[in-house]
Amino acid sequence: MPERTDQNAQPQQDPRGDLNAAVERLAGRLRALPQRRLQAGAAATGRELARWLDREAQLLEFPGREPFVMPDDGVFVVGDQLALAGRELIAAAALPEHRELLAEARERVARAARAVD
Repeated sequence: MPERTDQNAQPQQDPRGDLNAAVERLAGRLRALPQRRLQAGAAATGRELARWLDREAQLLEFPGREPFVMPDDGVFVVGDQLALAGRELIAAAALPEHRELLAEARERVARAARAVD
């Protein structure tokens, strides 16, 4: 006999999938912005977030090693840098104990998205 489930129960959210979707949305937004908006601060906001995501991923992947700093390669690549850093953190934060870090990352992405809009 199949097990009954509560149809009103909230499904377990996947923090990795949620973070990935948010990062991809913001990265796409940054890629689409005109140069003047990027230079007016949107690129700096995206770069700061990308560097944080990248640093956290490196701390998980290479404990004990000082993380490298993501370079400033210009305003037109910030969206790509953000997408890459997000994927790296999602891949590195695969264990259940990383849920809190993923939640913090999601909140930082949300703040950056509000700042860019």
